[in-house]
Amino acid sequence: MDKAEVIASVAGDLNSTEQAIDAAIAKATTLVQAMIGARTALSLSPVAGAEAQAKAMEAIAALSAARSAVVASHEELAKDHRRLGWGTYAIGILDKPAETGPEQKPVGRLRAV
Repeated sequence: MDKAEVIASVAGDLNSTEQAIDAAIAKATTLVQAMIGARTALSLSPVAGAEAQAKAMEAIAALSAARSAVVASHEELAKDHRRLGWGTYAIGILDKPAETGPEQKPVGRLRAV
């Protein structure tokens, strides 16, 4: 593999990791929502299942911390990329929606600046 292929491979793995953590957070929040809905549908006291719900919310907090760590890793890799003199890179169009606003143009590619 040449340098570009190695870098693209790591970037792809990093993106996959970020997406996997996001999916896990979404599933875990769905679980908490289901717990609350089930308790309401069964007319149970808010105390019923409170510990289980608290544990599920702890898991969400842990996943959030993991996501922050992966994002920090992403930032450090970008710094290392620039430090090594490899300049600007792109991995193609991402699945993320374009950010638009009054002063922003649509973003379609990931680049280190």
